[in-house]
Amino acid sequence: MTVLDTPVPLDVDRLLARIDTLAASRPVAAQLVAMTSAEDAGARDLARVLAGDVALAGRVMKLANSAYFGMCGRVTSLQFAVTVVGLMTVRTMATVALTDLGDESALPEDFWLTSTHVAQAAAALAPRFGERPPDALCLGMLSQIGAALLHHEDPEGRPALVAGAEDAPARRLAETRRYGVHALRLSALALRHWGFPQRMVTALELADDLTAPEGALLRVATEVAARLSGRPHRPVPVGRLCGGLLQEDALDLVVDRVRAEAEELRLALLG
Repeated sequence: MTVLDTPVPLDVDRLLARIDTLAASRPVAAQLVAMTSAEDAGARDLARVLAGDVALAGRVMKLANSAYFGMCGRVTSLQFAVTVVGLMTVRTMATVALTDLGDESALPEDFWLTSTHVAQAAAALAPRFGERPPDALCLGMLSQIGAALLHHEDPEGRPALVAGAEDAPARRLAETRRYGVHALRLSALALRHWGFPQRMVTALELADDLTAPEGALLRVATEVAARLSGRPHRPVPVGRLCGGLLQEDALDLVVDRVRAEAEELRLALLG
């Protein structure tokens, strides 16, 4: 029996409760997450709170001024920046900050590469699935939260687990055997815990169910990211992932687009 064959059961409730305690060290991010869950949250109030966290405010301003949103330097105020990127994007960035995922040393090696590939692919594909690109972008980014949390809990074991899995289904099976939960499921639990819209939670919960249309966008976006990862990957026919809504020739165009544009998104988010 290898080390990876030894279960390391994860107490999800304890993990999420521990993350909640980080609110004391990132009060602005915590307040933003709470504010953006309210229906009456406004750009002016969010900008006022956001100004209290210089690093997070800088990221929002940089993203708003990036070519990704087509503004290219025309955003000069935080209120306008919040309006440009949207409340869900602000909430997503605040959630990443709150979970302390900005610490590169505590992240999986390919965290930002994978998350921006999935996010960019989801945004590009969103109209085909009747979704808004900004919301799809956030779903793609947040889909990787579970992977980062597992890495936090098992920084030595999970990289070996990932390296030994021949594809994503094998990785999720190995994660479930070791932790009692796989990364996508943990992402769904985390988003439910933080009060994100049920639509996003459901997309994560049903990402493995090929018969569920609610998970189709995320399944296809994740397949795009896997094809761009540089790791061994057995391509899954895209028609199987989305009930025939897309075919391989259409996906090839998306893969090329994501390959060209994801680096721009990473620069906008990270500098």
